[in-house]
Amino acid sequence: MTETARMYGGSLYDLAAEEGLDERILGELDGVTALLNGDAEYLHLLSIPSIPKKERCALLDEAFRGQVHLYVLNFMKLLCEKGALRELPGCARAYRLRYNEAHGILEATAVSAVPLTAEQTRRLHEKLEKVTGRHIDLKTKVEPAVLGGIRLDIEGTELDGTVRSRLAGLRSSIAAATL
Repeated sequence: MTETARMYGGSLYDLAAEEGLDERILGELDGVTALLNGDAEYLHLLSIPSIPKKERCALLDEAFRGQVHLYVLNFMKLLCEKGALRELPGCARAYRLRYNEAHGILEATAVSAVPLTAEQTRRLHEKLEKVTGRHIDLKTKVEPAVLGGIRLDIEGTELDGTVRSRLAGLRSSIAAATL
């Protein structure tokens, strides 16, 4: 995340939190970011310097007025005017980090070789909340390369209980013993 994204996203969070709109803006910002990421041509069109800023902002106005809060629309128009609309995903990430910090939420990702069942996900979620004493935003991801077990990433801290990790450790132990 760039310093620009951190500054703009944080400023938007401060404004939204002051107005009591932080949760609503978070959802809308995520939605708009996903939409623009899904349409690279539209994002490219909004970033072409040869098209006057006023026209690019009018395109945003036409597409999003009435669909999102005015703060989100004006935020996108500001980024467009500054030629920084491609920073929107980073701004959304910065906003989410500030939101999570303010609401005591930890982001966690559980990586497994096969999809976790709803029951396994629920139990893992409950266990993580109990251990950390905080709310957990748990996402799950499937990577067949882990072979088995689970790897947890909780805001930059990795807890690796995968078969792949255990095999690598065993391989290292054997290699050290034979030297």
